[in-house]
Amino acid sequence: MKKILFSLITAALLLPAITLPAHATYQGEKRQDARDTRQDARQTGRDVKQQCVRNDNKSNAGCRQDKRENRRDGRHDARDVKW
Repeated sequence: MKKILFSLITAALLLPAITLPAHATYQGEKRQDARDTRQDARQTGRDVKQQCVRNDNKSNAGCRQDKRENRRDGRHDARDVKW
């Protein structure tokens, strides 16, 4: 009887220790995915601005605004991924 009681108490104490690292790993993966999304948005913003300047479609301020908008959208998408 004591062995069963001891086993149950040990299992009850160790169960949270087993599940918490899994939760932390899941949170870390979500942060990494969000970071990757933001980095992709930065690179896309750079590419959009360079393309805009090359094509001479807009003024520098217009191209800069496109870049900002693209990066803002990337941050928004990263928040969606993270939360």
